Amino acid sequence: MSNRILAFVIFFGVMASAQGRPAFNRFTYNGGIGLGIGKDDVASYVGNSFNGVAGAGFNFSRLFGVDAEYMYYDLNFRPGVKQSQSLTDQSGNMQSISVDGIVTVPRHLGKLGAYGIFGLGFYRRSVSVPSRVLGPGTLYQPAWRWWDIQRDIFGNPIVGQTMSSNTKDAGGFNFGGGINYRLNHLHDSRVYLEYRYHRAYQSDGKTIVMPITVGLRW
Repeated sequence: MSNRILAFVIFFGVMASAQGRPAFNRFTYNGGIGLGIGKDDVASYVGNSFNGVAGAGFNFSRLFGVDAEYMYYDLNFRPGVKQSQSLTDQSGNMQSISVDGIVTVPRHLGKLGAYGIFGLGFYRRSVSVPSRVLGPGTLYQPAWRWWDIQRDIFGNPIVGQTMSSNTKDAGGFNFGGGINYRLNHLHDSRVYLEYRYHRAYQSDGKTIVMPITVGLRW
């Protein structure tokens, strides 16, 4: 009799525990926007900026998963840089697609959880200005290297080049982590706050951005 009582206690304990745990979804989706912090060239030309992400993934377990994520990062130069470096009406962006591994911290603090993320990706950086031909006496500017402007032995732009738009593709990596808060609605969706470090290896140098994103994962 005591063995049956013990079995019932264990059974109901397991059931209660399972019901108290958040839903486990194999397929996940996420989207978010936030502040982008630049480093090196991005810090010099752009400063802080806007970024947005969207992704989809698969959870192997409650602790491990993968996702594919798209990122858009605005590379619109600061007004002072545009004015001082003859880049009127400049615009730009960096877009990436990455495949990331996600590790969830086993311990939770109520509805609050944490995770780490690392991945490899493809990055495309694009910049543009209204098309113009560089004439004699034009002075080369530091930010112009994102346009692949060729120079002579004296460091001056070669006359006759057209400056308009330029795109650089590169591989790179990212890593970071975040915290999330489980909601009672939307199928146990989670609001997350995430920090990431992205580095792309373009042929004219590294492009480093550090987005801080607020989003929803469901």
